Amino acid sequence: MSVIIAYLIVVLIWSTTPLGIVWSSESVSPTLAVTSRMLIALIIGIPILRLTKTPLPRHRQALKLYAYSGGGIFSGMLLAYLAAATVPSGMMSLTFGLAPIISGLLAQRILAEAKFSAIKKVAITSALLGLAIVCSSNLSLDNDSAIGIMLVLTSVFFFSLSGVMVKSIDINIHPMATTIGALLFATPLFTLTWLLTDGSLPMAQWQHRSWWAILYLGIFGSLIGFIAYYYVLQKLPASTVSLITLITPVFALSLGGYLNNETISLTLIVGALFVIFGLTLFLWGDKLMRLFKT
Repeated sequence: MSVIIAYLIVVLIWSTTPLGIVWSSESVSPTLAVTSRMLIALIIGIPILRLTKTPLPRHRQALKLYAYSGGGIFSGMLLAYLAAATVPSGMMSLTFGLAPIISGLLAQRILAEAKFSAIKKVAITSALLGLAIVCSSNLSLDNDSAIGIMLVLTSVFFFSLSGVMVKSIDINIHPMATTIGALLFATPLFTLTWLLTDGSLPMAQWQHRSWWAILYLGIFGSLIGFIAYYYVLQKLPASTVSLITLITPVFALSLGGYLNNETISLTLIVGALFVIFGLTLFLWGDKLMRLFKT
């Protein structure tokens, strides 16, 4: 699979995931919704793993990889689902736009990656400014939503930490194996959390949209999306991979406009331009500067 194609798949799936999380939690408890999503991914993924004869390593390094990956899935997803009751999908995606900064700082400390150049600092400032502009027309905080935002911020931290820790392991296994291994680690934790906090199955209250969202997230968000994510994580620096979260808020807010009748304002368009400019500068700014100097 081409890295560019995998990158685009992750962007597309992550753009739709926040809305899917909100919809799936409308009539299903957050812990059951996320547990069901992971179980669907495993039920489909394990047979594919066997049919393709993809090995699932079980040595110490592989188990450490599954723990880092699955730990990030568990902590990040659980907090995001708990926040879905009070945080709109677009705002959730916007908050995840902070991941490049957190991931980059963690990578500098844990992976000894080079510090951000002046150009990259300008690029990140531009992207964050764009997110702030978009956020300014959508943010309306009360006590519940403020708690929700804090949950999402904590989720972003664990997401970023997981990605960096995965990069710290010197191992090269198939992304499908990484995905299944991570799901095998995380799914029992989700199941235990659901049993301890809820444990009920009020099927009479469940709506079709919630279950369609769970099915979509199970197949695409948790299986195809994770495979593509771990693939690009193997090929690209952690801080570059996390830049996906600078693109997805724009798409997530646009989807909210089409599917939830949210207004696509001039503010959103201006913010999107800042985000795209920042992303472009981050990816190619240093190369362009070197070209100009030669």
